[in-house]
Amino acid sequence: MSMAVRSTIKRHPERGSHETDVVHAVLDAAPMGHLGFVVDGQPFVIPMLYGRIDEAIYLHGSVASRLLRTMAGGVDVCLTATLVDGLVLARSAFHHSLNYRSAVVFGRAVPVEGEEKVAALKAISEHLRPGRWDEVRAPSDIELRQTAVLRLEVEEMSAKARSGGPIDEPEDLDLPVWAGVVPCVLAWGSPEPA
Repeated sequence: MSMAVRSTIKRHPERGSHETDVVHAVLDAAPMGHLGFVVDGQPFVIPMLYGRIDEAIYLHGSVASRLLRTMAGGVDVCLTATLVDGLVLARSAFHHSLNYRSAVVFGRAVPVEGEEKVAALKAISEHLRPGRWDEVRAPSDIELRQTAVLRLEVEEMSAKARSGGPIDEPEDLDLPVWAGVVPCVLAWGSPEPA
């Protein structure tokens, strides 16, 4: 994927990448994303589940959803996904930060139907919980008619990450303040039966 204007990384470009495999690694690790779009000058950012098959990113929702109807009309959208890997606590407030991995994808969404729609729903389910699709009942015809599925046609994308400890000023190194990284991990709890 070539670099373009919207996905240019300006602040700390050394932390960024436009490599497809780097962006996909973040998208695959993040359980959800946030989808941004503008309608009549009003910006919206909506949390969304998604799935990926090769280069295609799929989104789904109710056919009655204004979001999906708007996107299907060809508006520009931006999908972001972020993973927090740790709090970076420095000896000064100014140098506090986060260790993170993030992906930003720009494009337009197009509706899909038939076998691609079912494959997309499977990808979304498998992204949420690998192996789940084969354990549950497949969507009925009525459920498929009630569900809109869109493929995000990727035009640009980038990833950015920060890792490592705090970057303290030399004069702050002797301050009697703890500094370092507090790791953060995504962990699921014990299942609670329905």
